[in-house]
Amino acid sequence: MIIKKFIGKNEEEATALAKKDLGENLVIMNVRKVKAKPPFAFLKSKRVEVTAAVEEDDPTMEQIRRIARAQVSAQEKARASAASGDKNTGASKTSSNPEPKTSAAPSVQTQAAATDDKSRVLEEKLDNLQNILEKKLGPSEEEKAPKKPEPKPAPVPEKEQPAKTSEAEPDRETSRFLRLLYNTMIDNDIDEKLVNELITGAGDISKPGAKLDHYLSAVYQKMILRFGKAEGIADPGAKGPVVIFFIGPTGVGKTTTIAKVASSLSVNNKKKVALLTTDTYRIAAADQLRTYASILEVPFRVIYSEDELSIACDDFKDCEYILVDTAGHSHKSEELLIKQKSFMECLPETVTKQCFLVLSATTKYKDLKKIVDNYRSVSDFQLIFTKLDETSTLGSLYNITCYSDSSIAFVTCGQNVPDDIETFNAQRIVKQLLGGE
Repeated sequence: MIIKKFIGKNEEEATALAKKDLGENLVIMNVRKVKAKPPFAFLKSKRVEVTAAVEEDDPTMEQIRRIARAQVSAQEKARASAASGDKNTGASKTSSNPEPKTSAAPSVQTQAAATDDKSRVLEEKLDNLQNILEKKLGPSEEEKAPKKPEPKPAPVPEKEQPAKTSEAEPDRETSRFLRLLYNTMIDNDIDEKLVNELITGAGDISKPGAKLDHYLSAVYQKMILRFGKAEGIADPGAKGPVVIFFIGPTGVGKTTTIAKVASSLSVNNKKKVALLTTDTYRIAAADQLRTYASILEVPFRVIYSEDELSIACDDFKDCEYILVDTAGHSHKSEELLIKQKSFMECLPETVTKQCFLVLSATTKYKDLKKIVDNYRSVSDFQLIFTKLDETSTLGSLYNITCYSDSSIAFVTCGQNVPDDIETFNAQRIVKQLLGGE
């Protein structure tokens, strides 16, 4: 048997193509719509595919056809003979001298027996033919292959389960709550190791059968303690002005942060402030800070060497605070790190010095750790995080506080001077990290 597929604009066209190729004796096996193939599929309409089959000129099949035709002919002759016999019987009944028809009956029975033998042979061969046809017309190898069941929608994978919170197995409600708390902190980009410490610690200090708010309170308090309380800006003493250095990589907003701090000290707290900059690398960096100094009406100077810094601090000794903007650069540049360290060490021990490392909340935790590691060689520092308004997660604040053992003094959340800066509020940040607003 020959099986072919034909494609046309519609079923009639595809069938006509099939008849032209296979002849009028074909059998239509399947009709389906098919999509046009790329690259211009969207410009073409759907077409119709017709699967047609026709028998081949096979000797076995030709023999079967002859047997079938002989069977039909024998059956017709048997029916004709039977009908003739019935007529003769009726005529003999009405005749006064009926003559028995002994010869007709045996011929019919003999012919019927022969027909039965032929029928059995025919049925056997037809069964064989059916098996052949089923194999030829059956499904293809691809169709025979068991179809993969439609994949069920995969359940949303739960994040890694937190470590057991105590020796005693927590109940189901507590486990669900701890899992929720765990996932919330992970979603806020708190490092997984730190999250496990918090969850485990909460279980250790909670009594068996404790309510859920005890676990939450335990985590909350532990995070508050880890953030600690920043020293902030020191009070000026009799020794002279407090010299505050602002260090950090490029693009974190050091200069704008200095302007905010200076404005807060000068305008809000009525302190005498001077502004210095050692950033002689970046174009217009000095001009930006000079503009802020002009607006605030405070002294300003550009510093090129350690000696000039010492002289400036002596010249502005009547000020209470001297804020020093340093050059932003890659934390990988050892040469510039050494130069920054030399600026800070050139001042005598009698001068009160402070240092703030300015970081962006949008920086990846991995990069923040490298920045902290490199600036540790310059000085001890407190942290200032900028750009809180440019990120949706604040986990980096907790991560770096734990990693550096340094407290956060200020956070900024915009470009407005001096409004968009505030003293770090650990309670508010922890509430956000635990899923609060």
